Amino acid sequence: MSEKKAKKLIYTRQEMFELNKKLLLKRGVTLEAIAEISFKQQAKYTDNITRDICLESVEKILSLRDVFHHVQLAAEIDRLAEEGMFQGPIQDIIYEDLGLFGIDETMGLDVSGLYGTIGQTNFGDIDVNKHGIVKRLNDAGKEDGICHTFLDDIVGAIAAAASTRVAQVMSEETAHEESGLKRFSIFDL
Repeated sequence: MSEKKAKKLIYTRQEMFELNKKLLLKRGVTLEAIAEISFKQQAKYTDNITRDICLESVEKILSLRDVFHHVQLAAEIDRLAEEGMFQGPIQDIIYEDLGLFGIDETMGLDVSGLYGTIGQTNFGDIDVNKHGIVKRLNDAGKEDGICHTFLDDIVGAIAAAASTRVAQVMSEETAHEESGLKRFSIFDL
């Protein structure tokens, strides 16, 4: 009798980051494209912002367990819809990205809400105005055989959370400088 191999359910932050990055790349999304949305959104409000700090924030967010679960689930739902694997009306509702279907936005609000109401407000801006990669995903999702109903919202939410995190990191740096305290690590936040 062979032993049953234990299923892996818990991943390290590095593993979650790598799995999310790989899945996003498979779906045509680079971390730099997400960071670019964060940069453009936050540059209006924060001096001395760099694309590098936005990319670091995207990477940090992609290593969080809740975000890992959201990214994995969102991409899988879209893939299943592309393959026609759902039954009943929900197949067409997801595949066609019905405007009155809001579960995808709910997932986006959950991810962006990790950084409070400002994160959710930033997500609303990205969701409504469809910046960068979010617009490309949304537009591609209208093509036959492609579904990005959930992915465009999750990507927008990651960008919104990263934008908000950048503001928090930059504010913390300013507070440390003004207090004469030792510089902290960006990964402290």
